Amino acid sequence: MIKWKGIRWSIHPLFVIVMLASAVTGYFAELLTLFIIVFVHELGHVVAAKGFGWTIREVKLLPFGGVAEVEEAGGISAKEDAIVAIAGPLQNVWMGALAWGLGAAGIWDEAWAHYVSGANLMIALFNLLPIYPLDGGKLLQALLSYMMNYYRMLVWSARLSLAFSVLMLAAAFLPLLGGKGIQLNLLIVGSFLFLSNWTYHRNIPYLFYRFLTHRSNAVSGAADSGKPVSPIIVSGTQSILSVARLFSRERYHLVYVMDPASSGLLVLTEGRIVEGCLSGYSPHRAVSELFS
Repeated sequence: MIKWKGIRWSIHPLFVIVMLASAVTGYFAELLTLFIIVFVHELGHVVAAKGFGWTIREVKLLPFGGVAEVEEAGGISAKEDAIVAIAGPLQNVWMGALAWGLGAAGIWDEAWAHYVSGANLMIALFNLLPIYPLDGGKLLQALLSYMMNYYRMLVWSARLSLAFSVLMLAAAFLPLLGGKGIQLNLLIVGSFLFLSNWTYHRNIPYLFYRFLTHRSNAVSGAADSGKPVSPIIVSGTQSILSVARLFSRERYHLVYVMDPASSGLLVLTEGRIVEGCLSGYSPHRAVSELFS
């Protein structure tokens, strides 16, 4: 692990396995090239994230990209998340085009230029698969954020990522139907993605509370800037947590509570709901209790 520009950079054990396999089989030049491609790919994410003022704690390099741990996780807008996600594959576009151009101009050996441009294309396309934490999985999350509330976005992105991971594992065994061997690389990567998303699915409650923690800090700023809000109408008997799960990533809310004990609608700010979830008291108590 090294620290550069205030960011910890490390190599994931999965990448170490690929390195060892490449060293044993004599593909050192290909390994070094892959490492550079992955590093530049991830550097694209880092530069874009820094441009938005994100605080990046650590970047773990994988054979197909990397995973960045950011301070703002849970409080990032869908637009920023999508831009940072696509910044990685865009690096593969110019690197692949450059390799192809150098080969066409005769500066690089044609076979080597074909390998480098092909490797960039493969890494870019693989990262655009709709599986978290790949770039395509983050783009999927950003898209879902405009279609549903944050909690449902977490659930559905995890479910879809698990489904596509299973398809990847199934694809690893497809060659057996033709009398060939298992695609070991696909099996290893598919297993890693499946296990990652299984853990992600189990951690959804924690991820949601991290979202609420960021919202508690952002709500006051939204009010000061005069941001428009969206109304949510709920029953006074609903739990505070169930109301919080209606919050969208891209909007702030005013909560109108229908309470039989009072006439008309009572109003709660989003911040009051968030406070009710994070106060230490049971978030499963009725939302009407916030008025007492």
